Amino acid sequence: MCGRYVITNSVSKTEKLVKSAIQVEDTENYNAHPYQKLPVIKKYKNGNTLEYLKWGLVPAWAKDKDFKALINARLETIDEKISFKKLIKNFRCVAVADGFYEWKRKEKEKIPHYFSREDKKPIFFAGIYEKDEFCLITEEASENIKEIHHRQPVILNQIDVKQYLNLEISGSNFLEESKKPNLIFHEISKDVNKPTNNTISLIQKV
Repeated sequence: MCGRYVITNSVSKTEKLVKSAIQVEDTENYNAHPYQKLPVIKKYKNGNTLEYLKWGLVPAWAKDKDFKALINARLETIDEKISFKKLIKNFRCVAVADGFYEWKRKEKEKIPHYFSREDKKPIFFAGIYEKDEFCLITEEASENIKEIHHRQPVILNQIDVKQYLNLEISGSNFLEESKKPNLIFHEISKDVNKPTNNTISLIQKV
């Protein structure tokens, strides 16, 4: 799963992809976490926008007030799950990032790592949304990442963002067939475990 990531200067990173940024400014967030409002690209008839949505989706059918918001959706079953099948068809979005965190389980401890693109380009996470909430889509991890975790977020190349947001094509098929970027990673400090820690030092190698 993906439960924490980094996003800096989202407006600058998406200026070629969106028509406007709605109440979003360039900021630095080195510990983006669930239930935060984070910058996401959405498609409208008159063009794409960058706007804030809350990470964590409570499906419309969930009547239980204690229902835990969903932060990830599995690509392999997204067309089948009642929570997601309508959203992947009609309500797609793309979250912007620099990189993301994942933890390797080693005996009784979990060791954090930071992942980014090998070519240092921005990361675009495939997502789905409902009203003002979104969740990220995940898939089986690539071979070099499996040593850390068995899942990873579905990452789009910038050139594929427009296609994914095109509701006339199958979102799940497109994500399964799209070319994924190469990722690199390194171990980082456990300071990332505390969501209130939010400095560039979190992504530095230890």
